[in-house]
Amino acid sequence: MSDQHKTLIDELIHLLQGGNAHASFDDAIKDLPANLRGVKPDDMPYSVWQLVEHIRIAQWDMLEFSKDGSHESPNWPDDYWPKDPAPKDDTAWDKTVKEIQANLDEFVKLIQTVDIYAPIPHGTGQTILREALQIADHNSYHTGEIIAVRRMLGAW
Repeated sequence: MSDQHKTLIDELIHLLQGGNAHASFDDAIKDLPANLRGVKPDDMPYSVWQLVEHIRIAQWDMLEFSKDGSHESPNWPDDYWPKDPAPKDDTAWDKTVKEIQANLDEFVKLIQTVDIYAPIPHGTGQTILREALQIADHNSYHTGEIIAVRRMLGAW
């Protein structure tokens, strides 16, 4: 692996894990009171739970697309957003947060082991590099929304 390629992989990992020019996902959900997870502030379409679960679903979809030619994506947009504003319980919340991290860890391993520039064989021109940038962009966008919702709830 060339030094330039290693630098790019390292920067992608740092970008995916958060903390560059924005708060990390972990920072955004840290110490959020359980009773506020499902609260939608006035004029906001989503609760923190809906944003967190949306991040999980979308990131999982991008990971599975990147590695599995038989993967079928959920229906857009309905299957990417939970209907319920709140998780059923703490177990559901914890499971979603753990899955987000596990899927991110798996994607990081993927970018370290494949040609990130090669078109994904079952795609329409997408590359692992594109998917990495899309995951980072998508997660950071919705992480910012989580922080905005928390601010509106007086919990940031």
